[in-house]
Amino acid sequence: MAKNINNPNQEKNEKVGEAVSQTEEFFKKNGRKLSYTGVALILVAAIIVLVIQFYSKPMKAEAVSQTFTAEQYFRAEDYDKALNGDGNALGFAQIIDEYGAKAGKAVYLYAGICELQLGNAQEAISYLGKYRTKEPVMKGRALACTGDAYSMLEDYETALSYYLQAAETEDNIFAASYLLKAGIICEELGRNDEALAHYRVIKDKYPQSYEGYEIDKYISRIEVKK
Repeated sequence: MAKNINNPNQEKNEKVGEAVSQTEEFFKKNGRKLSYTGVALILVAAIIVLVIQFYSKPMKAEAVSQTFTAEQYFRAEDYDKALNGDGNALGFAQIIDEYGAKAGKAVYLYAGICELQLGNAQEAISYLGKYRTKEPVMKGRALACTGDAYSMLEDYETALSYYLQAAETEDNIFAASYLLKAGIICEELGRNDEALAHYRVIKDKYPQSYEGYEIDKYISRIEVKK
């Protein structure tokens, strides 16, 4: 009696043929819907391109151009005009209200520093909290400014945490100023051993910094108390 042996290639071809038939049947039933969907996707893609090309890009260019005068006032240390404008050109606060991050993420840092210089700690914290960057120097600056704002509010524990975060962003000479502020805060909190530890890091790691030249008097001040 002959055995009925299945041919694997035959089975495979049959399955492929079945799949093709099902696909053809699907397109017969849904071809019009798929055409409409395809057209809709093309239209959506076209709209996105048009929005980017004729709205987002010009808006971003306009936003960036508006920061020019505000940055000039900032460099001149006229923080009120840098923040609030001069009646003709917009300040950073107005630029943020109108354009947000389209003007660049740095507008939040500028606005935060302006508020800090004008003595408005809470407003400074709000702006600085919206600033995002992976660049370590600018990140450290923003964290330290936030620490300054909390120091202004006499929230020394929170200020200390921000100064230490700023010092840890990268091992560079800017860390010396952040560690000095951390040490002064520790002294204010009566934690002289912690303050001394921060001062000694400055002396050992950043002797060529401005803070490094001055650090011995801070160290001596604590050692005299012991």
